[in-house]
Amino acid sequence: MIALDSETTKSSDLINWLVTRGLEGADKNQLLDGYCEKLVELGVPLMRFHAAQSALHPVYGGTGFSWYQGQGGDFETFEYSEEPSEMWKQSPLFAILNDEVEVIHERLVDQNEASRFPLLNDLREIGATDYYATGVTFDVPTHNGPKDAKKAVDGVLMSWTSDAPEGFRDGDLSLINTALPHLGLALKSASNARVSKDLMRVYLGRDAGRRVLSGEIRRGSLQQIDAVIWNFDLEGFTSLSEELPGAEIIDMLNDYLAVAVGVVHDNRGNILKFMGDGLMAMFDVGEIDEDARAALKAVPVVQERIAKLNASRVAAGLPVANFTLALHAGEILYGNIGSETRLDFTVIGPAVNQTARIAGMHRSLGQRILISDDVARAAQPCGQDLISVGRYMLRGVAEPKELFTVYNAKGS
Repeated sequence: MIALDSETTKSSDLINWLVTRGLEGADKNQLLDGYCEKLVELGVPLMRFHAAQSALHPVYGGTGFSWYQGQGGDFETFEYSEEPSEMWKQSPLFAILNDEVEVIHERLVDQNEASRFPLLNDLREIGATDYYATGVTFDVPTHNGPKDAKKAVDGVLMSWTSDAPEGFRDGDLSLINTALPHLGLALKSASNARVSKDLMRVYLGRDAGRRVLSGEIRRGSLQQIDAVIWNFDLEGFTSLSEELPGAEIIDMLNDYLAVAVGVVHDNRGNILKFMGDGLMAMFDVGEIDEDARAALKAVPVVQERIAKLNASRVAAGLPVANFTLALHAGEILYGNIGSETRLDFTVIGPAVNQTARIAGMHRSLGQRILISDDVARAAQPCGQDLISVGRYMLRGVAEPKELFTVYNAKGS
């Protein structure tokens, strides 16, 4: 009865700890690192812990977390792969995922021959005596697809390794299994929060995603700010899209937009929206002079990176495109616009419209890069050679605007 009471107390302690961390919103790293430390505190001879989970992310196919006694935890991401690696296919967790085996438990200290899993042989070499692995499914399958595919998407696979002379005791495994649903629930909460942040950032942009998650979701909630608008567009893309297969067009567009997005983010700008073969970005890094200098600083960078991309595509026998860029500064309204059931976090205002008007003058002026006098004035001193290309009337604007370009921006 004393042993039972002790095991019950340990289970309650661990479960209460997991529930508290879950309610506090601990992220995955904090949760799993603390969970491992808690197991050790409760007397579980834990040498290593590992968790693997798929990720709802455009680049990363999954995440992994490994904890070693005395070293703490380490989080890593794995990129999408069409074909699983040999190491993964020979792992115990892959066997659980694909063979519909619920649990794998091997007492390594008792084995007289090598395990069929190379990982377990490697662990035994560094002193491991016991290995236990299982998984937690988050959602009940709702389609008729393969069961293993559903487990990969909606659950987490975990393993515990001991280096104690006799391995895990029955009470250790009982503690792990009793608290497992609560660990799964806390992990699901942490994962959902992470997925929300990732998807908001990917689909809305870094700043807009953060604002929406912080509660700026009321229709008509707008903020008036001074900022620089960047209007980036590909040249000749329409004619190319009529000549090339759809898949090649998408790959090409992704190549160029990835360069533009990278340049904007590297210079503290935010992507507002993609518009066909172009994008609109905003630089709102501080006062308007800081915004203007940040936006102008990004111009030679995008020129250089597009040139490198074109050289790489030519070398690979792929079609290339060039770009146009319009910059303008002014007051904009930034926030939620739309209906009660479909909102867009975007910008509106005269400055946005004037940027579009400036972008429409690239061909007539023979300049790829056009910068309004508002940006040019705000940026001084900016350390860049801005060359006036004249004063022009813009549709819907009462006074003429002087437009500038940058040295060596003109080209064929």
